[in-house]
Amino acid sequence: MKRKTITTCTVQTIGDGWHHDGHGLYLQVTNNGAGRSWVFRYSMNGRQKYIGLGPAHTITLAEAREKALAARKLRLENIDPLAERQRQKQTLIAEQAKAITFKDVAEGYLDLHLDSFKNLKHREQWRSTLATYVYPKIGNMIVATVESPDVLRCVEPIWKTKHETASRVLQRITRILDYAKTRQYRTGDNPAARVAEALPKPKNGNGHHAALPYAEIPAFMAELRERDSLSARALEFTILTAARTGETIGATRDEIDLKARTWTIPAERMKAGQEHRVPLCERAVEILQGLDQRNKRPFELSNMAMAECLKGMRPDVTVHGFRSTFMDWSHETTSHPKTVVDMALAHKIPDRVEAAYRRGDLFAKRTKLMAAWAQYCAKEPISASVVDFRRHSS
Repeated sequence: MKRKTITTCTVQTIGDGWHHDGHGLYLQVTNNGAGRSWVFRYSMNGRQKYIGLGPAHTITLAEAREKALAARKLRLENIDPLAERQRQKQTLIAEQAKAITFKDVAEGYLDLHLDSFKNLKHREQWRSTLATYVYPKIGNMIVATVESPDVLRCVEPIWKTKHETASRVLQRITRILDYAKTRQYRTGDNPAARVAEALPKPKNGNGHHAALPYAEIPAFMAELRERDSLSARALEFTILTAARTGETIGATRDEIDLKARTWTIPAERMKAGQEHRVPLCERAVEILQGLDQRNKRPFELSNMAMAECLKGMRPDVTVHGFRSTFMDWSHETTSHPKTVVDMALAHKIPDRVEAAYRRGDLFAKRTKLMAAWAQYCAKEPISASVVDFRRHSS
């Protein structure tokens, strides 16, 4: 009988090469002995295959022989050892998925996607809202078992008092559960998809940001101009430009050309991911000129500063709602085309064909629209008794 070339003593000393122990078991040594691993070689359907059995520093010679024996027994039953290993691995993954929690999935989603979010504030809000409103309720639940009532427990307590936050929390839970399904951690429909239908409509009745009726804008703007604070000037500027809160707060001096009366917001700070030029009316330029010119950011405020200012004036209205006010005013009292209004609001064009043809940004037309809006905002307030019977032109 031929003596085996491998012994317990030579496993860690034998030189580079493939060393046969018998019956398809080999010790593969590479890199001047630095790499030592067990390999089982076999034939299946006329093809030679190899299956690793583990490193020699972890798997002993006796254990390697046991693994090789188990593989040979599978071959006797016409089972491919490599395919069987892959099947067992998939089974193990499926079993492990049954134990993964909602928080595990959420953190995995954030690790994968967080860098793609537009700004630091957005990334921080994702983590803080999950930690505050979601993890205490369903963070430790097995993600495969999360159902609509569980999602409801997260958003219902703040649905009326913090509706905008609750809506964002619901959107984030929905995306995480979609991700869980993609990763095969759960099956079936997304339980968060229809939760909003079980909750009451917000105060403004349509699920949108609460907006001030455009007829009340002149009086509101007159009151706002009387307030001597940076947050008041930021809010006034935001309304005059129909901008979003984050766009105003994040604005920098190098984005603004006072001589050309243009504010160019870079693509990375825009919701639609496209650069947006904003025509500045005379009052918007006046606001910027009246601020501290040494600051890189004209409006160095927190993201909630304008909301707090507005809360003391119109507690039922949101900053974002003034974009709806501007849109209502534009459509109902002016003849400016919808396309121009949409571009003034930097709305993303859903129709690809229309987007392809709309190559320009209609800046000249938008300049006229924003000038008319500024003129309307500066009008003398009209009493409620007159508002009912008159329409305001631009």
